[in-house]
Amino acid sequence: MNANRKAFLDMIAFSEGTSTIKGSDDGYNVVVGGTLFFGYDDHPRELVRLNKNLTSTAAGRYQVLARYYDAYKTQLHLPDFGHASQDAIAMQLIKECKALGDIDAGNFQNAVKKCRSRWASLPGAGYRQHENAYAELEQAYREAGGMVA
Repeated sequence: MNANRKAFLDMIAFSEGTSTIKGSDDGYNVVVGGTLFFGYDDHPRELVRLNKNLTSTAAGRYQVLARYYDAYKTQLHLPDFGHASQDAIAMQLIKECKALGDIDAGNFQNAVKKCRSRWASLPGAGYRQHENAYAELEQAYREAGGMVA
């Protein structure tokens, strides 16, 4: 995985708030809402009520929903919900958004725009949840070693 791809994954974890949870395994063991799960054999499948109108099973560094984990586990032949499996799912989501070329070329804002449908915390996602600003995310991306064209 090249430096820009790794930095983009780190930026998503920063944006989703998982990599900054105290005591977490760099976000890989975070359940939506900030609690931790232990063991990577399977997705934790914990339904969390975030507010009166929103529940979610999002978990892991990239906040993958349980139903999507099940689909990608089969599609990508994943053995578990461990680090490599979570990274593979995130990379697959990025590929499906057709953002890989932009990431490799350092077209940061274009890549974020293409991926915002997959991660609610990205600017312009439109899920009526907290969205981070491009400047803050670009800073996190650069600090993780990403290059911007």
